[in-house]
Amino acid sequence: MPALPAHRWTADDVRALPDEPGKRFECVDGELLVSPSPRLPHQSAVGYLYEELAAHAREHGIGAVFMAPGDIELDRFTLVQPDVFVLPLVDGRRPRTAEEIGQPLLFIEVLSPSTARHDRVVKRGRYQRAAIEYWIVDLEARLLERWLPDTDRPYIHMESVTWSVSDAPPLALALPPLFVDALGDP
Repeated sequence: MPALPAHRWTADDVRALPDEPGKRFECVDGELLVSPSPRLPHQSAVGYLYEELAAHAREHGIGAVFMAPGDIELDRFTLVQPDVFVLPLVDGRRPRTAEEIGQPLLFIEVLSPSTARHDRVVKRGRYQRAAIEYWIVDLEARLLERWLPDTDRPYIHMESVTWSVSDAPPLALALPPLFVDALGDP
């Protein structure tokens, strides 16, 4: 007997799912991704990254920084909630609706054991096709993988990473304080 075709999830399908406490639902290229609630070190890293990026973005007027949960629909079959993401401003202000979201400037995921495949394979490929800079923060290894849209391999950062948008001064983000904040002493 032939196998039944797998269901190809749409953004609307995912939005129609009932809320389940402790779970995050996304779809990438029609594949449903379900993630458990993050642990405290993960959330500490997300908060640290959000604060650093938001301060820089505000000071230089280069974008609006958000953190999950928050849906970003890249196409009909891709609805994601990056841990931290930076969107361009709209007429000098934060976007207020999904229709106002322009080309995302940066997506960041903090790895968890249950999300490594999603983050490193499924999402990375999709984000690169969408021409989005993508950072994967590996707390266990104390490093950051920086994926650019046109690269086959990540740039590996253990001490600092520099991020820049347009003509604004770059943000030099020291990584050891991020890891200490999330995990404690080295």
